[in-house]
Amino acid sequence: MAPPQKTRDLARSLVASEADAATTALHTGPATVRVYERLRRQLGAPVGVDGFQALASRALALARSESPRLSAVQITANGALRGLGEVESQADADEDGEAGVILIAQLLGLFLTFLGEATTLRLIEDLRLQAEVVTEPASTAADANQSAADAPAMAMAFEDLLLEIDRLRSVSDHIETLAERHPGMEEGLASVAGNLRSIATVLDVFTLIRSKAGGSQEAPDLETNRYMN
Repeated sequence: MAPPQKTRDLARSLVASEADAATTALHTGPATVRVYERLRRQLGAPVGVDGFQALASRALALARSESPRLSAVQITANGALRGLGEVESQADADEDGEAGVILIAQLLGLFLTFLGEATTLRLIEDLRLQAEVVTEPASTAADANQSAADAPAMAMAFEDLLLEIDRLRSVSDHIETLAERHPGMEEGLASVAGNLRSIATVLDVFTLIRSKAGGSQEAPDLETNRYMN
């Protein structure tokens, strides 16, 4: 599914700004690759490495349906991009950067969905305004103590979400059984069952992202593999 035109325009704007900024020898490689790396650092912060890798892999799968040239591109285990520079170096003049724009647009679309428009656009605006500054250490002993205190509550929230996800899938299964029993209502019931399963999948990804973004290292194991069903 292609991203909305507004999201694609945002991707083009980021790539164009990066291309315009390439005025020193330190800027090497295609602008689309540099934009992706900047997004990986900026958008990866709130979702964690695993969360970003999962969304980037999904974005690449969606982008490949639009641009088969991306079949040679890969997302590594830490979310890094491999192969896009080679693909774009072989592109025709009228396709210059287009494959990368498609990938970035798909990535932005997923983050707009899962983080919300306000949060995502704020992070992107921060990215535009970034300057080379020395920052103070972000974490303090007080922050660490607060995170440890919040961990049990966060763990309970994730467990509650997992229970609701299981219930949604159970209801979906029951509705599919009803559809088999009542052929006259099969189409409508199957659609409802599919919608419930889709909602459960969205909650899976949301829970994964939030657990990676805010979870403490001391928090109980929440069986992360269950989120990726």
